[in-house]
Amino acid sequence: MAEAGTGFLEQLKSCIVWSWTYLWTVWFFIVLFLVYILRVPLKINDNLSTVSMFLNTLTPKFYVALTGTSSLISGLILIFEWWYFRKYGTSFIEQVSVSHLRPLLGGVDNNSSNNSNSSNGDSDSNRQSVSECKVWRNPLNLFRGAEYNRYTWVTGREPLTYYDMNLSAQDHQTFFTCDSDHLRPADAIMQKAWRERNPQARISAAHEALEINECATAYILLAEEEATTIAEAEKLFKQALKAGDGCYRRSQQLQHHGSQYEAQHRRDTNVLVYIKRRLAMCARRLGRTREAVKMMRDLMKEFPLLSMFNIHENLLEALLELQAYADVQAVLAKYDDISLPKSATICYTAALLKARAVSDKFSPEAASRRGLSTAEMNAVEAIHRAVEFNPHVPKYLLEMKSLILPPEHILKRGDSEAIAYAFFHLAHWKRVEGALNLLHCTWEGTFRMIPYPLEKGHLFYPYPICTETADRELLPSFHEVSVYPKKELPFFILFTAGLCSFTAMLALLTHQFPELMGVFAKAMIDIFCSAEFRDWNCKSIFMRVEDELEIPPAPQSQHFQN
Repeated sequence: MAEAGTGFLEQLKSCIVWSWTYLWTVWFFIVLFLVYILRVPLKINDNLSTVSMFLNTLTPKFYVALTGTSSLISGLILIFEWWYFRKYGTSFIEQVSVSHLRPLLGGVDNNSSNNSNSSNGDSDSNRQSVSECKVWRNPLNLFRGAEYNRYTWVTGREPLTYYDMNLSAQDHQTFFTCDSDHLRPADAIMQKAWRERNPQARISAAHEALEINECATAYILLAEEEATTIAEAEKLFKQALKAGDGCYRRSQQLQHHGSQYEAQHRRDTNVLVYIKRRLAMCARRLGRTREAVKMMRDLMKEFPLLSMFNIHENLLEALLELQAYADVQAVLAKYDDISLPKSATICYTAALLKARAVSDKFSPEAASRRGLSTAEMNAVEAIHRAVEFNPHVPKYLLEMKSLILPPEHILKRGDSEAIAYAFFHLAHWKRVEGALNLLHCTWEGTFRMIPYPLEKGHLFYPYPICTETADRELLPSFHEVSVYPKKELPFFILFTAGLCSFTAMLALLTHQFPELMGVFAKAMIDIFCSAEFRDWNCKSIFMRVEDELEIPPAPQSQHFQN
């Protein structure tokens, strides 16, 4: 019986929703017809007359207070809507309408309800949008203890978000653990340590693992989070290399003995590659750039298939520091391929090399008179290509926006990737004479080539719409996220702005000209409330204004008197 009653109520609700959705005009006329039939019992005419009489007795001070209060309320709504739009990128009123009013009017499909049921309410719309955009590990990420924590100690700000650190914890569990870790006590402790949220608990677990055995992953954790300088981190990574290299050689001999040994060898390979890459980054930080380049080249030769770490981007940055532009071009020729995923580092480095050939002699005035040469045209096209891939980078390179520490994860074509690129490559652009000037003169021309709205791209796929939500999760709250394309202001912000301005103007006019505004207000009330409103016209309104203000009639000319 209960199920039958529930089914009947659901059917009744669906019928009402359907009727409101498709038969709203019929409902509207039915309501008007009922009001007309019940006008005598409800005494609508008498009530309207009473209301009209009451409103005619109101003074101009009431209208000043009314319009002033309306202007204040609409102004507060405007401020709140603007703050909400700047923070979350959407209108609060529109979001409430879509989330709460639309389901009541039958605007929810079965797919969305199924998705909401499967998620059990654990994820909101922002996280769903983030999942649609693939987040990549930042190949140039800083050291958490020696760089990120020092920034926190100096400024009191957290440069990393919880979402970013949670992604790093997932990466560590993927790269540094395997199913056979429970067979070795030190690895079992580290398997739990990577899941810890408290940094001190992770560091304590790493020390506990080192008391049992020389554990490479324990040294990695201490180098990343406990070391306060790059030199200390390098020392710990060298100890990790000694332990990790031994584990790698042992697992390499046993990798074909079963799936368990194969998984262990895969884990040891990831650990060894990570250690060598971070040692190369330590050498780069400490000024030993040539040593870092050699370590990166050897690592890429030894493990050519491990492209997940994007070591070539570290190599490009180090080669640019050495000003070895021929070697940079050789690396780009290998990795700037149509079949490989692009990045801001690849696109903007290619643009920098082509700009370097013409930037020292480039002049916008001379180019406008004689036109662009072939080399200049190639440089401009390379800049347009790079800007189309990531339109956020030029503002950081041209120092139109302030830089912050890059996150540990980036979103390709997003603001997070632009920050990570500009943080390390701004000095390389400044070193090439005229490169920033050429970028400043040409980068905005990219947007004239991209179709609008962005239903398709020019050289790349259409710009994704989910980058703003993902970047807000990756970047700290004190950073103003760069948004492309710029969102148009929601309708309700424009509406509240117009309402606030209109009511403020009415309040000012009522305060300055109370008699005139009072006459207009009474005339408008009489039009809408009088039973004979059909006989009114504009002439009667102005005649009543003249009578109330005692304006003398205009004198007639002598021709009309005769």
